[in-house]
Amino acid sequence: MNRRTTAVGLVATGGVGIAVLAVFAIAQGLARAEPETAMVAVLSDEVAKWAFASAAVSAGLSAAAAGYAVAHVGSAAVGALAEKPELMGRALVLVGLAEGIAIYGLIVAILILNRVGG
Repeated sequence: MNRRTTAVGLVATGGVGIAVLAVFAIAQGLARAEPETAMVAVLSDEVAKWAFASAAVSAGLSAAAAGYAVAHVGSAAVGALAEKPELMGRALVLVGLAEGIAIYGLIVAILILNRVGG
């Protein structure tokens, strides 16, 4: 793996920190909300802690996996495009599938947070 591929992977995995911070910010907002403004009271603090941690892990690890996949698929796609430029559509689909990993993790994190709230 060369330096350019590593740099692309690091930039792509930059979303890990952002996703984890966003989930924890949402979790802190739900935990500090007044009972009147909260949608539904959380059952217990221990359950809420584990739910917020699992939502953060889901979003963070899926973003890291997506960054790793995009780094490898993207570098292979660029190599294929150098030889056959007509493969552009197929290369974009493959990179999009790698990006989908992060979206799935974010959806799971949202589902976990919704379950805690309701």
